[in-house]
Amino acid sequence: MEPQNTSIPETGFRTRLKHWVESALVRNTILVVIVINAIVLGLETSKTMQGMAGGLLSAIDTICLWIFVAELTVKLVAYGWRFFLAPWNIFDFLVVSVSFAPSGGGLSVLRALRILRVLRVISFAPRLRRVVEGFVSALPGMASVFLLMTIIFYIGAVMATKLFGEAFPEWFGSIGRSAYSLFQIMTLESWSMGIVRPVMEQFQYAWMFFVPFIIVTTFAVVNLLVGLIVNSMQDAHHAESDEATGSYRDSVMQKLDEISERLDRLEK
Repeated sequence: MEPQNTSIPETGFRTRLKHWVESALVRNTILVVIVINAIVLGLETSKTMQGMAGGLLSAIDTICLWIFVAELTVKLVAYGWRFFLAPWNIFDFLVVSVSFAPSGGGLSVLRALRILRVLRVISFAPRLRRVVEGFVSALPGMASVFLLMTIIFYIGAVMATKLFGEAFPEWFGSIGRSAYSLFQIMTLESWSMGIVRPVMEQFQYAWMFFVPFIIVTTFAVVNLLVGLIVNSMQDAHHAESDEATGSYRDSVMQKLDEISERLDRLEK
């Protein structure tokens, strides 16, 4: 929810400015600029397009950037210091600020972060915002799952190094190599023909180690992470619905109080 400045009257300049920058026209315009900017940044990676219209693409990119700067400036004027009370405002401010990183020297890689401006679409799409908020709220629970996965990987890496390290040092020669190979196996990327079957040619019962590892990590732990994220997204949705219901109830009660006061004055 955007911060509210209750100390400024409804007829104040900053309040009118706030209503304007929050209007559907401005928000939709900024959303269109974000999409155009994303397309331009993608076209700039093409040498063909750079040769054909490199100057035009650069000009459009600059125009989009200054539109974002103008929008944030208007918000800063409208909200004042309360602008930084809204997490999504801070997110937008940081994403746009990255675009002003110097392009020379060792910091030139930061210029590639201009594409992060595309992430601003999240702050304009309630459904995407809900997904991000659900993911963030799931982080504490995910930490426990990651700790469990780390323990499982450590145990598996030690066992794999001792069992297969001498015969297959390129995959299991050390705990680090074993952990990386087990991560590849967990993702099911060429795990069978690439690693497990060659190992089973020398160790016939190696499947008794790899199959339980895949079941535990790929199907159990990963699905547990997905479940945590889904539950957090549902909680965020319910919280948003409750907040909207509460705001509507408060507005109705305020109107009823105003009507009651007017009736009392009429009776007097």
